[in-house]
Amino acid sequence: MTKPEIAEPRAERYNPHAIEPKWQEAWEREGLYTFHEDPTKTKHYALTMFPYPSGNLHIGHWYANVAPDAHARWMRMRGYNVFFPMGFDAFGLPAENAAIKHGLNPATWTYSNINHMLGQFRRMGTMIDWSRRFATCDPEYYRWNQWFFTEFFKRGLAYKKDGLVNWCPKDQTVLANEQVVDGRCERCGTPVERRNLSQWYLKITDYAEELLDFSDTDMPERVKLMQTNWIGKSVGAEIIFDTPAGPETVFSTRPDTLMGATFLVLAPEHPKVAELTTPEQAEAVRAYVEAAGRKTDVERQQESGEKTGVFTGSYATHPVTGHQIPIWVADYVLVTYGTGSIMAVPAHDERDFDFARKFGLEITEVIRPEGGEPMDTAQGPYVGEGVIVHSGEFDGLPGGKASIAQITGRLEALGVAKAKTTYRLRDWLVSRQRYWGTPIPIVYCPEHGAQPVPEDQLPVKLPENVEFTPTGQSPLKLDKAWMRTTCPVCGGPAERDTDTMDTFVDSSWYMYRYLSPHDDQQPFDPAHANLLPVDLYTGGIEHAILHLLYSRFWTKVMRDMGLTVQNEPFAHLRNQGMILGEDGEKMSKSRGNVVDPDDLVREYGADTVRAYLMFIAPWELGGPWDPSGINGPAKWLSRVWALYFDEKAAGPEEKVTEGDLRYAVHSTLKKVGGDFERMSFNTIIAALMELTNTLVKAKRSPAFGTPAWEEALDIFNRMLAPVAPYIAEEIWHERGGAESVHLQPWPQVDEAAAVRDTVTIGVQVSGKVRGQVEISKTATQEEALAAAHANPDVAKFTEGKAVVKEIYVPGRIINIVVR
Repeated sequence: MTKPEIAEPRAERYNPHAIEPKWQEAWEREGLYTFHEDPTKTKHYALTMFPYPSGNLHIGHWYANVAPDAHARWMRMRGYNVFFPMGFDAFGLPAENAAIKHGLNPATWTYSNINHMLGQFRRMGTMIDWSRRFATCDPEYYRWNQWFFTEFFKRGLAYKKDGLVNWCPKDQTVLANEQVVDGRCERCGTPVERRNLSQWYLKITDYAEELLDFSDTDMPERVKLMQTNWIGKSVGAEIIFDTPAGPETVFSTRPDTLMGATFLVLAPEHPKVAELTTPEQAEAVRAYVEAAGRKTDVERQQESGEKTGVFTGSYATHPVTGHQIPIWVADYVLVTYGTGSIMAVPAHDERDFDFARKFGLEITEVIRPEGGEPMDTAQGPYVGEGVIVHSGEFDGLPGGKASIAQITGRLEALGVAKAKTTYRLRDWLVSRQRYWGTPIPIVYCPEHGAQPVPEDQLPVKLPENVEFTPTGQSPLKLDKAWMRTTCPVCGGPAERDTDTMDTFVDSSWYMYRYLSPHDDQQPFDPAHANLLPVDLYTGGIEHAILHLLYSRFWTKVMRDMGLTVQNEPFAHLRNQGMILGEDGEKMSKSRGNVVDPDDLVREYGADTVRAYLMFIAPWELGGPWDPSGINGPAKWLSRVWALYFDEKAAGPEEKVTEGDLRYAVHSTLKKVGGDFERMSFNTIIAALMELTNTLVKAKRSPAFGTPAWEEALDIFNRMLAPVAPYIAEEIWHERGGAESVHLQPWPQVDEAAAVRDTVTIGVQVSGKVRGQVEISKTATQEEALAAAHANPDVAKFTEGKAVVKEIYVPGRIINIVVR
């Protein structure tokens, strides 16, 4: 790598504002970080979740990116061929908000923001290969979203049906649960309604069981648990109750409690509610169903909420006893889970118990703790497995898993039940009534119905000259010229679907597009499949049950389509924590606690900001921002600069030998390598700071100027390169280094030098520690005791006293007993 022209001599003091722009320009000019496939090297595909182009990289973006960048640089120095691309997750609601607010086309706003953020990323000093970048709003990218959708449609994995959704009546759009705050639209504050709309779904439930298998991906246990709970596998039985509206099937994970079922509960949206409601209860049920429709599923599932419900006026027949039990409607039951109805067993379920207590319904004990007393309903339900009681032929059987198969088999023989496995996971609703997203590539023909747009007509591009109405209604519905098209089957007039896709579609497969980002023949070139899967994927835990789950699903579908052989998109996933405001709260403009990294770079330089963000807290945990803390890394890098370029270090002479110096350097090198492996970035910075202190002392010692000193400076320079790339590059070239420091190999640990041949042990006098001595690990007892007596801190406690006993435990302790 050629050294940039320097108009002035090297600055005596560290000046990041002179160094950093120079090397940034040089790296880009020479393509230092452009990836080239090399079959002679082991590949390492490193990827950090791409950002939304909001216009500014905040400190959270820096925190998420600089540590993985340091890790990628370290892997490159270790000889791996590192692939480290980046793009922009560019579709979504914020761009439409900006269009409505500022009268801008979303594309204009988005691409302007991308250009600004590219400059910010470059100043960060990452080794990202920007030649691979794309934005998901590029037609050449979302064309393949549409291609995938049509392929899913042909395979029965994309389908349209009526479904309950959160609907904002002002913005005329479906909202995800996360976009509903206290029952209101987060964008405009309008109370949200629950509506039945015809929507597109992707059949992720076909892969529910496989998504519970994490054997091919290394993810944090917390992520696996969150996904497992979200998928919600339940093994039990479907049990049939006769009702005035026909048989009603309920699902239960505890068929052993059937004899304790004292009422049924239907979700407010259940299709049989109207038929089961008697005239006397009609008005009460109607009002309740309407009120329930204004709540989200999240609100309805809150355990702490007070139970509400209404009696339909009808009764069901218990399948075994023949007893008549009342049928209620309650919003704690969801139509999207199981069959939308439950058998309520209040003696053995918390929610059913609370409901029964509130409405005075029967509570029948059928499970009792082994050896326990009869149930006291004032004490609450018993939810353990226990022993079955009050259940006829099942009495005395163990409750729970031990008897479920036996009891289910008996109920199947009676014709009133069958074994069943269900999942809480619902199919992925991908329809959005918005403009700034991938148009769904379906047309509707009066004769041939819904038909996929042929591949040679993709992409179906978003119209450019659109008008955003004050209601927020999608411009696609208003653009009649865009909607008009022809049927691919008969050539007759047809209309386009005016919904766009959920933006999580964009991020479900983007890691594959980096392989060939401008391929116009296929979503990605299988000739580059040797780069898959992503070896290390990093990002926030908040994506555990949406993006991460969807991307796993998408990979499995692509595998079944023959596009890839991978079962998982990433081999290893690691999550970073969150940088909070100085007040310990999440950063937000409304709280006034946002930290602007651009301001910090202007004051301290990018290397200092990088080092502080890696030093501030364990990377996986995060923590509050401390504005005074950044001064430490700033002073450290200034000391590093002085270490290399000041002629001598001020201070008294130190006793650092070449052996001491080589031990400090190689033991630190060994630790830093291990910490990179563990992604323990704060301890890497701490170790480098500690080594800096040792080197400063060595500069004032006989070790200065020796071969060990030159070795130390070289190794320290290379260790510094991943975490502070600009200053490390400047030091490397000022010392006459060839090419770039970022093309140099990671130093090899001298294992012999990394182990001390001496040991420091404590010396006790009559049982109290009075000093320490450093002795050879092979020292004899006589040598160890001689060193202890020669120590002045020890001598003042033994002088003039009789030595009664001397004890030496090699490598651990010396104890001198005096009288």
